[in-house]
Amino acid sequence: MIKNILSGVAALAISASAVVADDLSSMSWDDIVAQAKEEGEVTFANWFLQDELRAAMAAFEEEYGITVNIPEGDNAAFNNKLLAEAGNETGDIDVFPRGFNDFENLDLPGLFIKLDALPADDGRVTELVGIDGQGFAVAYWGNQTGISYDPARIAAEDLPQTPEDFAVFWAANPGKFGFNYEKGGSGPSFYMNMLANLTGVDLSVPDDSPERIAALEPGFEFFREHAENYVITASNGDSITRVSDGELWMAPGWEDHVAGLQVRGEIRKEIEFYVPSMGMNGGGNGVAIPKNAPHPAAALVFVNWLTSAETQSMFNATFGTAPMHAEADDSAALVPNEQRAYRQPWGAQPFRGTIEEVFIETVVQER
Repeated sequence: MIKNILSGVAALAISASAVVADDLSSMSWDDIVAQAKEEGEVTFANWFLQDELRAAMAAFEEEYGITVNIPEGDNAAFNNKLLAEAGNETGDIDVFPRGFNDFENLDLPGLFIKLDALPADDGRVTELVGIDGQGFAVAYWGNQTGISYDPARIAAEDLPQTPEDFAVFWAANPGKFGFNYEKGGSGPSFYMNMLANLTGVDLSVPDDSPERIAALEPGFEFFREHAENYVITASNGDSITRVSDGELWMAPGWEDHVAGLQVRGEIRKEIEFYVPSMGMNGGGNGVAIPKNAPHPAAALVFVNWLTSAETQSMFNATFGTAPMHAEADDSAALVPNEQRAYRQPWGAQPFRGTIEEVFIETVVQER
């Protein structure tokens, strides 16, 4: 009997939470904050720099008295969990992060609540790399791929900017440039933008027909022709570590990843970073609140804090991210503002995935 009563109470609590998640916009912000403090916790399904971000959440926890949980898991696992729990009255995720360009592949109205209840703030970024969050997603983490390099080995004025420049560098310095083709997107960003520049193929078109793949063949041949002069690395981290150790002089990387490693003393602070004029991919990550979030008010308060100018300035100083707020301080960024003009959006699926498969088969495995 007691068990049945408790089950009924739990069901009512779940039902009330679901109603609140849909009706937050009808509440005042003060009431939302009050309810958030009563909920007492928020689960943020962030998949990268988990230990470092857990430490960074201390400022939010101190301000609001709300515990931030960052569970163990990777991007794919959290995405699968979100979709698997979508039909449940209450899920496990309060705040769902994802690469901003990937939100266009999700049913935003079906999965998430509108963020109308957030306090007005014109500085927030709601559109990034041509993707509109449609009121369901807002950016919180700016990132950019580029090239990390050792300035003791190559001067800024000699940095390669085009595929032809890279071929010259490879020939003059064999074995001193490396890139990854898996376990991180910086290497794929490099070779895909090389392919686009070499062939003129528009990677933003999703069509992956054999004719479109065949049009990239001159680019694949370019990489095969120069294969003896560059190195294939194991991952983003492997690339940057080998540059820091002096084995490589240059390698693609992520701006925020490189900056974070430098802040933590894991690579040399002398290592520098740039975006070549041929372009490399960038953008950032956004957050959304699932309709069945177990702590919806706490989720909304957390998103407001996460996307504020103050937090974005802290992320820039701590992680080297490109701030996702117009009024944030970006003085700790590795990339000068003028180089951000070279940022390219990621290629569209399924074309991008097919290119990766063909590159591995016809370039990497043919070395």
